[in-house]
Amino acid sequence: MATEPAKKAPAKKAAVKNAKGFEETLWDAANKLRGSVESSEYKHIVLSLIFLKFISDKFEARRQEMMDEGQGDYVDMVEFYTMKNVFYLPETSRWSHILKHAKQDDIAVKIDTALHAIEKNNPALRGALPDNYFSRLGLDAAKLAALVDTINNIETMANECHMTEQDLVGRVYEYFLGKFAASEGKGGGEFYTPKSIVTLIAEMIEPYRGKIYDPCCGSGGMFVQSIKFVNSHNGNQKDISIYGQEYTGTTYKLAKMNLAIRGISGNLGDVAADTFFKDQHPDLKADYIMANPPFNQKEWRAANELTKDPRWAGYTVPPTGNANYAWILHMIAKLSENGTAGFVLANGSMSSNTSGEGDIRREIIENDLVDCMIALPGQLFYTTQIPVCLWFLTKNKKADKERGFRSRVNQTLFIDARQMGTMTSRIHKELTTEDIAEIAGTYHNWRTGKWNGEYAAQGSASIAGGRMPGATEDKAGFCKSATFDEIEANDFVLTPGRYVGAAEIEDDGIPFETKMAELSQTLYQQMDEAEKLDAVIRKNLEVLGYGR
Repeated sequence: MATEPAKKAPAKKAAVKNAKGFEETLWDAANKLRGSVESSEYKHIVLSLIFLKFISDKFEARRQEMMDEGQGDYVDMVEFYTMKNVFYLPETSRWSHILKHAKQDDIAVKIDTALHAIEKNNPALRGALPDNYFSRLGLDAAKLAALVDTINNIETMANECHMTEQDLVGRVYEYFLGKFAASEGKGGGEFYTPKSIVTLIAEMIEPYRGKIYDPCCGSGGMFVQSIKFVNSHNGNQKDISIYGQEYTGTTYKLAKMNLAIRGISGNLGDVAADTFFKDQHPDLKADYIMANPPFNQKEWRAANELTKDPRWAGYTVPPTGNANYAWILHMIAKLSENGTAGFVLANGSMSSNTSGEGDIRREIIENDLVDCMIALPGQLFYTTQIPVCLWFLTKNKKADKERGFRSRVNQTLFIDARQMGTMTSRIHKELTTEDIAEIAGTYHNWRTGKWNGEYAAQGSASIAGGRMPGATEDKAGFCKSATFDEIEANDFVLTPGRYVGAAEIEDDGIPFETKMAELSQTLYQQMDEAEKLDAVIRKNLEVLGYGR
């Protein structure tokens, strides 16, 4: 009996160790190797290797499948891989080749050669992979070899976690993107939108089928979450078409790799390019738009540029000093006749009257495009502490029986979610699953008709068992369904706090006279204590020779 506790102790330690997420374990291992390059460069090294490992594993699995089926004569024919959505890899591009030569001094050259050959053999990856990146950085060969060994552990982790390699690598890739964004802080990380915000937008607009567009797609998080939404609600990924654009070349590559890892096909344009000056989807009409444009982007155009752009047709031309409303008008121009857009902007966009911004906002409201406005809590972003909000626009607020929507003509829902979220570190907050369900459920209840006791329709895909989470009526301090007249009376300001008011304070049932008597006694006691402390202080001062 005396030895029993000693036997149990190791098991307890193991349980604690196993409680650490595999993504965090991998991050800790890889992060020890940082030092010879900047964080902004290091992420491309790590994520490129994760990508190389994953597509190589997929290739080997397909190659073995062909061998097992007696198709050994075709194992070097590209078509037999692309037909299964697998990238063909020549021998020098396979992970086994990289692993075999990892301890050699020219490992950086071999990795660059592998990536170049992959892109050359697979047109879908054109422009996606780093070009002579590893060689140019001059990374220490021993550190690079250790990093290769670390990435190689993903396969082992997949087996231990009983997950498919694709699911695991996708999770690792997403986790690393978030960690890099956090570690770069205000110096970088613009490529990444916090997962909880992306999830909330997807849950709000419910992108089941049709064309999804992101005009400033960063590393592709909006697209990934859209596909996750479809899969988690038993939809068909093939019903979704993805279109996007990204200005920064390195981020454009991250997005292409992010989609490829998950087997998501998408049109991100032929090159990285400025959405305003080189729109690569000029004729697109999207059913869903999800975006996180750069906040308060300054001098995005010269005074004489794009003044007659068709995207501003019917609206005041957006000012040169801030691109917020240029992004909004661009997205409105891209929406289909029943399209919905959900996007992040700085809070100033809801009330600014600078350089005609108030006029544009009034015009948008007069065209009855604003479906919902959400004020978010602070500290959600890694890269900025600027308070942010979510806009949800729609081209059609009329009743739609097929989609289960009631008429919301000349109505807008305001949600104040500033008190939501949970701190995950000293400086960073996230919306919880419950927060997201309450916010999205409130919007769905309002949109489908379960509002103020009504139930005009019951077709929303988010209804589970006839019940949706969230508010079903105006709730002081949280949500309010406002009319056009109310918004006009507030000078077309869209700040939720203007409409939802203050939360009601619950009456505790104690009469005012009783409370006042108790508070008064407490105050008198504190005043008596203060007099005693003052006397002690005076006496000490006199002892020190500082009396009156």
